[in-house]
Amino acid sequence: MNDTTPEAARETAPPHAGAVLATLILVAAIANLPLATANVALPSVGQHFDASQTGLNLVAVGYSLGLAASVLWLGALGDRHGRKSMLLAGVVISVPTSLLAAWPPDLTTLVVARIAGGVAAGMAYPTTLALITALWAAGPARTRAIALWSATGGAISSLGPLIAGLLLSRYWWGSVFLVTVPLVALGVPLAARLIPAHANESSDPVDNLGGILSAILVGATVLAINFVPIPGAGATVTGLVVVALAALVGFVIRQRRTPSPLYDLRIAARRVFWVAACAGIIVFGSLMGALFIGQQFLQNVLGYSTLDAGVSILPATVVMVLIAPRSAKLVDSRGSRFTLLVGVGFVLAGFLTMLAFWKEGASVWTVVVCYAFVGAGVGFAGTPASRSLTSSVPVARAGMASGTADLQRDLGGAIMQSIFGALLTAGYGATASRLIAGSPSAPQVTDRVQAELTKSFASAADTAARYPQYSSQIIEGARQAFADGQRWAYLAGSVGVLAGGALVYFLFPKCDAERQLLAQYHAEEVGAEAPTARG
Repeated sequence: MNDTTPEAARETAPPHAGAVLATLILVAAIANLPLATANVALPSVGQHFDASQTGLNLVAVGYSLGLAASVLWLGALGDRHGRKSMLLAGVVISVPTSLLAAWPPDLTTLVVARIAGGVAAGMAYPTTLALITALWAAGPARTRAIALWSATGGAISSLGPLIAGLLLSRYWWGSVFLVTVPLVALGVPLAARLIPAHANESSDPVDNLGGILSAILVGATVLAINFVPIPGAGATVTGLVVVALAALVGFVIRQRRTPSPLYDLRIAARRVFWVAACAGIIVFGSLMGALFIGQQFLQNVLGYSTLDAGVSILPATVVMVLIAPRSAKLVDSRGSRFTLLVGVGFVLAGFLTMLAFWKEGASVWTVVVCYAFVGAGVGFAGTPASRSLTSSVPVARAGMASGTADLQRDLGGAIMQSIFGALLTAGYGATASRLIAGSPSAPQVTDRVQAELTKSFASAADTAARYPQYSSQIIEGARQAFADGQRWAYLAGSVGVLAGGALVYFLFPKCDAERQLLAQYHAEEVGAEAPTARG
């Protein structure tokens, strides 16, 4: 009997599979590199614009915010109108946004440029995973391709600080936002030549209203978290929370009623899907949060140069690349649940080590071990998190799976960086205020100077330069305040990772049950598509 199902009709891998996968990874690199490059430049950006810690948080999180807010909608548009064209458009649009970020007239423009760059990445990055799902048939070949894509994406994100450190050792801070421009010149012709014009796109209409509501929901949520620690911003935060809740209600109602939902809630309710999505958000977000806080800590508190701070990320990168192939094998032999739990365990070890040992005078080996733990966690968890999403949805819904996989990284990064940044801001301000109040010179500190000292480390450093007689005391106090603030962040991160581990342990199906569920979903897809195939 001839098997005419969609899966059988596809070859295991596309022609020139190695070149196609390399091109998709290159495009993912173009989208991923800017995620963490800004972190190394934050101290320099803060001094250039005399920025508050909240302003620096928004610079760091802006790219992830743009990606997370747009990825579902843009993924659906790619599913419908052509994944290749969406990918190419995103890569090309990334160039002007990079140029604007490199030469912004003010901090607000820099934040806007970062958000716009994230939107461009939202066009390109999720499409890479959607194309892997569409071009590689389900099985070990697809799992290996996803493992390489996942590990390389995470490793490239981690290489961002190293590249930024090299640039900052020679050029101005804006140079870190230009790292992907040469890659675009290589990626566009390769993608135009190697990527198929069409790959199992859907003919269903796109739910544009759902896309708008999803963007509002993500944007309002992330901004609300960032504005929480700002004095007097209670009304703004309340308004953003109300907007986010209204968008959430509207989005759910819309997805339940429309015949062609942007986000099929029936599929999203599958445990293999939503538990993996939540775990991925926590794990990938933890990596971005650790890079965000860590780069500032290494420079501000430990006195690392920008290059040394960037080099410190290499252990995480190397470990991720080495572990990814083993993660794929572990998924095949022990299932996604076990592999996810291993990854969560390593991330938790990293945060607990940071919480205990990252303080003034911390050794370089402490930094190396902490980043290696987090890198190992992402290396183990990345493959099962992405594979579970892509394997539990129909091929026609590849954009939904890839969009969710992208949300793992970018919504996770935006939320974790925002939470870490808010706690860092609150902890820094609280300790700085306490140190000022207990200082013998407290009566001489004006309200304006106190506001500068509690604003951010960069602002405190500027103040120290104006008052050289108190410079050492101010810098020492700022370092202590930053170290205290980051401990608040890593404590919250440890709690979040524990919650993610509990979610996976109790709710994600065990190995045999997972395989049965995935076989059932595949059979349902084949049954739905077989009449069309026979016709």
